[in-house]
Amino acid sequence: MIQELQAPAHWQQIDLLSDLHLAPDLPATQARLAHHLATTPAQAVLLLGDIFEAWVGDDARDQPFEAQALALFKTASQRLDLFFMPGNRDFLVGPAMLADAGMSAMSDPTVLCAFGRRWLLAHGDAQCLDDQAYQTFRAQVRSPAWQAQVLAQPLAARQALARQMREGSRAAQAAQLMSTDLDAAACRALLAEASAPVLIHGHTHRPAVHDLGQGLQRVVLGDWDFDGATPRGDLIRLDASGWRRLPA
Repeated sequence: MIQELQAPAHWQQIDLLSDLHLAPDLPATQARLAHHLATTPAQAVLLLGDIFEAWVGDDARDQPFEAQALALFKTASQRLDLFFMPGNRDFLVGPAMLADAGMSAMSDPTVLCAFGRRWLLAHGDAQCLDDQAYQTFRAQVRSPAWQAQVLAQPLAARQALARQMREGSRAAQAAQLMSTDLDAAACRALLAEASAPVLIHGHTHRPAVHDLGQGLQRVVLGDWDFDGATPRGDLIRLDASGWRRLPA
């Protein structure tokens, strides 16, 4: 059964963000996030996965970059309701990190009930069914046994792996994303199960609106990168009038 998140009455605007890929070598992106969290008129910010480029376990949260990021969220949590959904990069985020950051956990997928509507929220990777190798990998790394085995490794070993991932070709990673997309039939089935007309997700880094037929829509969030030659980033804001895409 898909979990539901009931928006409290004081939520008049809700921001949806994904794919920030925060990392030590992306200070401008983190600064843009800090600015948004400090100035958004929304009462809630829902983070739909891949907020971090890599998260190696909650025992790393006192390291310089991780501690700085958590302090940013903790400060924002004094004025905003923050919710976190795991992505394919930060699925090892655990309860200790969320508590320190002042965030609440959100399942993938989740039905957001707000403004008299039902919105289906997901990261998006679980619906990329054509990439069978990735789906096999995803099932493995989401298993409690695998996660326990990885988290049992020394922190230094996990940090070295994260550095290796960050130093890999981001162009190659982008090309991999472009080679696959969400399965339309799977999205329609998920929307039917959720009794919702709109699916909002990230993961693919391809902001767009897709007509799924029968009055159903798939709305894709873009990724953030304010450290590159062409700064980019967007968000979806929900309110009583519906949804709209805004620059970050």
